[in-house]
Amino acid sequence: MAKRSSLYIRIVEGKNLPAKDITGSSDPYCIVKVDNEPIIRTATVWKTLCPFWGEEYQVHLPPTFHTVAFYVMDEDALSRDDVIGKVCLPRDTLASHPKGFSGWTHLTEVDPDEEVQGEIHLRLEVQPGTRACRLRCSVLEARDLAPKDRNGASDPFVRVRYKGRTQETSIVKKSCYPRWNETFEFELEEGATEVLCVETWDWDLVSRNDFLGKVVIDIQRLQVAQPEEGWFRLQPYQTKSRRHDEGNLGSLQLEVRLRDEMVLPSSCYQPLVQLLCHEVKLGMQGPGQLISLIEETTSTECRQDVATNLLKLFLGQGLAKDFLDLLFQLELSRTSETNTLFRSNSLASKSMESFLKVAGMQYLHGVLGPIINKVFEEKKYVELDPSKVEVKDVGCSGLHRPQTEAEVLEQSAQTLRAHLGALLSALSRSVRACPAVVRATFRQLFRRVRERFPGAQHENVPFIAVTSFLCLRFFSPAIMSPKLFHLRERHADARTSRTLLLLAKAVQNVGNMDTPASRAKEAWMEPLQPTVRQGVAQLKDFITKLVDIEEKDELDLQRTLSLQAPPVKEGPLFIHRTKGKGPLMSSSFKKLYFFLTTEALSFAKTPSSKKSALIKLANIRAAEKVEEKSFGSSHVMQVIYTDDVGRPQTAYLQCKCVNELNQWLSALRKVSINNTGLLGSYHPGVFRGDKWSCCHQKEKTGQGCDKTRSRVTLQEWNDPLDHDLEAQLIYRHLLGVEAMLWERHRELSRGAEAGTVPASPGEAPKDSLAQLLRVLQDLREAHSSSPAGSPPSEPNCLLELQTRCSHHCLSRDPPLPPRTDPARTTARTGHTQASGLQGPREWEGERGPRRPGRHPTRCPWVAQGCAVANSKPAVTVQAVGSCDGGLGREWARGNLRGCRWMCQG
Repeated sequence: MAKRSSLYIRIVEGKNLPAKDITGSSDPYCIVKVDNEPIIRTATVWKTLCPFWGEEYQVHLPPTFHTVAFYVMDEDALSRDDVIGKVCLPRDTLASHPKGFSGWTHLTEVDPDEEVQGEIHLRLEVQPGTRACRLRCSVLEARDLAPKDRNGASDPFVRVRYKGRTQETSIVKKSCYPRWNETFEFELEEGATEVLCVETWDWDLVSRNDFLGKVVIDIQRLQVAQPEEGWFRLQPYQTKSRRHDEGNLGSLQLEVRLRDEMVLPSSCYQPLVQLLCHEVKLGMQGPGQLISLIEETTSTECRQDVATNLLKLFLGQGLAKDFLDLLFQLELSRTSETNTLFRSNSLASKSMESFLKVAGMQYLHGVLGPIINKVFEEKKYVELDPSKVEVKDVGCSGLHRPQTEAEVLEQSAQTLRAHLGALLSALSRSVRACPAVVRATFRQLFRRVRERFPGAQHENVPFIAVTSFLCLRFFSPAIMSPKLFHLRERHADARTSRTLLLLAKAVQNVGNMDTPASRAKEAWMEPLQPTVRQGVAQLKDFITKLVDIEEKDELDLQRTLSLQAPPVKEGPLFIHRTKGKGPLMSSSFKKLYFFLTTEALSFAKTPSSKKSALIKLANIRAAEKVEEKSFGSSHVMQVIYTDDVGRPQTAYLQCKCVNELNQWLSALRKVSINNTGLLGSYHPGVFRGDKWSCCHQKEKTGQGCDKTRSRVTLQEWNDPLDHDLEAQLIYRHLLGVEAMLWERHRELSRGAEAGTVPASPGEAPKDSLAQLLRVLQDLREAHSSSPAGSPPSEPNCLLELQTRCSHHCLSRDPPLPPRTDPARTTARTGHTQASGLQGPREWEGERGPRRPGRHPTRCPWVAQGCAVANSKPAVTVQAVGSCDGGLGREWARGNLRGCRWMCQG
């Protein structure tokens, strides 16, 4: 079992930011730091005090992190960027919000004494003396201290204070990873209650010393649990009282959700995965069908997450097409109007959106990339709405006279027609480039819709069903927000955004097959109608070719694509080319184009030239950042690996920004996560001359001075599937709606007893649901019995009364023992106590033979709304037990009252 933590972060917008530029405005962007390590940088929004970002990120990181901080910065071209303010969210705060932290929060001033980071290694012990005990404090080393000097390092020393006495270590120059190995002693009086304070400082020759953090040790605790040695996290000074005008720095709207998951071994999830896969393969429909039940019990706010998790689970099992086909059938069965088909936020719509992002993002980049780049490069003024035309923003015509409004509208129409025509032509030529699984899924969608709505009057409905996903939910959002679909690194400015919006509207009109309703909404789009009508014909021809794929062709195409090693990541990087003891500067890097596949990290002079392998993935031992002072740049990473003869080597690669740096580190860590011999520590500096620049060690192959961060990765659309994590997330969701599943199970059972739900020739509808509830129980017990931690929280838990039959069974079998579970709950009302289990249960054991007129032996029953007899006041519980030939029910009835009984057999 492994514990995994992930952070979902959405940086929405800011408002009322202070002006930092002489123009009375700012150029704000955000930096996200986890424990003072920059992880994310948003795009800059130029010339505004109310920026909108709308950027989403997901970060996987160790569960031991402490804080997440959001710094709002003002970008300056000629000087250092200004700090506007920050928002700091401790881990405890995030953990106290199971549904996530969401809303506006005020920015606070950045206090240098609070900007501390790193850890210090101490050894503490109390030694007996002749007259009094002595306190011995050994200051060994520190790591990851905050750089306070302009050279990207610090000159740290430690000050140890106890009862008015102060002792200091020596100063280690130019290091954030100092080693002191110095010991200090203090006389300790009997019954002393004082604390030992260990402070770390950065020494400055001229200005005031900078505070780097402190550790406070309770002497009384040390006397009980001595000796004590380990790494202590440096803490800031006590937070100063905030000023009443803290809102003057503006506010930031955030959505942050922390998710801690205890992931079990794969074998534990196999029953759940097999049950869901079995349901998808059968394609059963009815009141007990599991996929339909999951959709019914899933709230709107979490439907997107559930759809993504289910889609990834079935994609890993090779059943994505079958899963989506089942959802298509469920959606079509409850849709009677063609104009509402797939327009709601149903599980089918959300799952198809996730599917296209997971399986079709590379295809999207190939089709849309060139068009989007051209729009950004041209930066033409484009407007079709006469009420919004600003002639002064257009400039002069070729005759050096101001353009008229009619000329602006005509020129804008020509520009949009050119972009729309180029996009439709690229789409028409992309049939073979579309992934085989996407083509097969659209083929199933097309076929199901045509079967549901036959006839000449519904001729366009299958085409509109395909375009409702391909155009309206995939291409159009990517055109409007290319940054969010990784098509561009920066947000578009106001002029480019308007062009993209008008282009997206035109694509939507084409996707709607140029219906009269779409034309009537915005009559000023009429100049584009010839291109739109031509585009409808092109799009219908494209969809006809797209869905014209047979099963054999699909398998052959999929097999051909699987033989190719697709790049995990690619792009230009700068590689360090200096050998030996040469100068280590940023100018010593050479630009090359790198390719990371599932086999090796390769490079070439250009994207199309011949590749040369640099590092085999199996030889990678670590991928980490490099200190800023080493090369004069904060965007350098190192890949530590072994060559063909087993000697350790290091490759230094420079990125152009912090986002690119973390993306490459994340990709390298994910593809080498299963390598043997991964390092637990590394040197963040470089070996220069005869020592490491970070900690000044002289042993080149010695142990590193900082711990590796191999578990810090970014969630991206091209990540490999994590089957166990997806199964755990589905289990957690089902656990949250377990009470509703039990209620549905009881309804189906009552209907079966009354004869209103006919039993099918195969498995009865309620049987699959009962099996699902048993699987959830087994997973809960696996979590509870695991030594790695307690089970995940279970909302909507019901208190159950544990009972057992004390009578002899008619079948002469021994009484059925209750299912045990260490995760027990106790409810107290007045002086009455009932002990039970969390969540609904079923009784274990095999069912005995049926007897005429009696229940099957060892048949599970459930009693709802029961009250414990003779209790004042009564305790309402849900009880479970076994009705052995009916006697178990009679026995329980004497102990409980006011029950509504239901046999589960």
